[in-house]
Amino acid sequence: MGMESKNVIRFTLNDKPIHISVSKDRMLLWVLRTELGLTGAKFGCGEGFCGACTVLINNEPVRSCQFPIKEVEGKTVLTIEGLAENGNLHPLQQAFVNHDALQCGFCTPGIILTAYSLLLKNPKPTQKDVIHALDDNLCRCGAHTRMLQAVHSAAETMRGGRSR
Repeated sequence: MGMESKNVIRFTLNDKPIHISVSKDRMLLWVLRTELGLTGAKFGCGEGFCGACTVLINNEPVRSCQFPIKEVEGKTVLTIEGLAENGNLHPLQQAFVNHDALQCGFCTPGIILTAYSLLLKNPKPTQKDVIHALDDNLCRCGAHTRMLQAVHSAAETMRGGRSR
């Protein structure tokens, strides 16, 4: 086994510039969880299917278990830890609490970030839009209906309307 080449990777993480020296082929999930201590993104299937490891890269949902750290060079990464501001939950996070849209919570960070990406592009999604966006994020607890309600409620709040 040869020496793994380490590179300094520079990117923006949760609105802060960061540089880290790691093996360039190390998956983003493990850099976030191990080197950076951000454990919101979860290891689920390890094959990019379940969505538990989802983070946003340049506001697009990405499966971090399949995303080499070298690919984030110069990009912006948002994890669930970066969504709240000044200790206040983001309207999407608050809506998930209000609608009891999580049970075990394992899938929740990936689902919230995927929904956030959708709402950035489409502030007034239809039920079909939300279902389509979240379709590849698996939840074993069956909180799907409450999740959909939470996303619609958060969309309303984010547009400046009143939440239910």
